[in-house]
Amino acid sequence: MSKSDDKDPSATAFRNINVDLYSDNNFKEDDPDGGTTGPTGSDENEILLLLSQGKQAEALISVLKSAPLDCKNHQVKENARNLIQKVLLSIKTNQMDDCIAQLDRHLMDVLMKYIYRGFEIPNEGSSGHLLVWHEKLYNVSGVGSIVRVFADSKRA
Repeated sequence: MSKSDDKDPSATAFRNINVDLYSDNNFKEDDPDGGTTGPTGSDENEILLLLSQGKQAEALISVLKSAPLDCKNHQVKENARNLIQKVLLSIKTNQMDDCIAQLDRHLMDVLMKYIYRGFEIPNEGSSGHLLVWHEKLYNVSGVGSIVRVFADSKRA
């Protein structure tokens, strides 16, 4: 056998993986019940109570910690997005820095996800307020937070 026979381009013996198994047509969801189990988000009454008591930072932390990022149920995700947007819009511009200072890196990334989600589905008057949130959060977390949000497969 010559050396040229070892490198024959038509030889297929080296192929050990059936790539057809990984096509989009064969993809199956991880959750067989359609996402009805798992995180369901924050209790809206509890969050609204915190907001009415002037505890905006606590409400923000609570709602971000219980964000249903792993949930596949669209309605649960939508309810969580609406609640987080209520919290973000209730916090005044001069309170934002104090709220952000109380967040760890993971919660900052979750907040950035919901800011971008708010840009996708804006309410009346929310875009300007979300831009301020984005600017203040970017000043603290840097471009790394934005990259992590866009690279993460778990959407808000």
